[in-house]
Amino acid sequence: MAKRIGVLAVQGDFAEHIAAMNEVAGAEAFPVKTAAAIEDLDGLIIPGGESTTIGKLCERFGLDQAIIAAHARGMAIWGTCAGLIYMATDIADRPEQQRLGLLHCRVKRNAFGRQVDSFETDLQVEGLEGGETRAVFIRAPYVEAVQNGVRVLSVFNDRIVAVREGRLLGTAFHPELTDDRRVQRYFLQMIDET
Repeated sequence: MAKRIGVLAVQGDFAEHIAAMNEVAGAEAFPVKTAAAIEDLDGLIIPGGESTTIGKLCERFGLDQAIIAAHARGMAIWGTCAGLIYMATDIADRPEQQRLGLLHCRVKRNAFGRQVDSFETDLQVEGLEGGETRAVFIRAPYVEAVQNGVRVLSVFNDRIVAVREGRLLGTAFHPELTDDRRVQRYFLQMIDET
């Protein structure tokens, strides 16, 4: 039976995530805009976009508390770029910004520069078979520090760009913008782990 993967669709590149995840065997992805839609998910993707806007909209529509409650029941969550920022317990340059506070790390926003500084590179990511993956960084954050229980999966130029804590996955880059679906498959495997 296919895993039900919701993609938070309040702002950002949710359409790209839905298309990418639907290319993976064993996944059925669709947009999520309401708190009620979160209840029956196996996993949730929080896409890139603008982290302050995502936070404000999730708070306004009660999505934040629904996500926290669903994760407490065992739902896996993957955040890319702004999604990683929104999941973190600490945002280095915006301590007052709304966030879920689930992923025990400190994230620095726009850490690689502005939109014009966006770039692609090949990365080694722990847990991915078959060597490096192409990584797209767009106004990307990085993880400045992790707490106990958070595993570093990838580093670029001495900066942490992928982490995992239990059923939480965070990537500073955008796997949905390449043709490589190994990170999507990794997320599905996380859902099956107990």
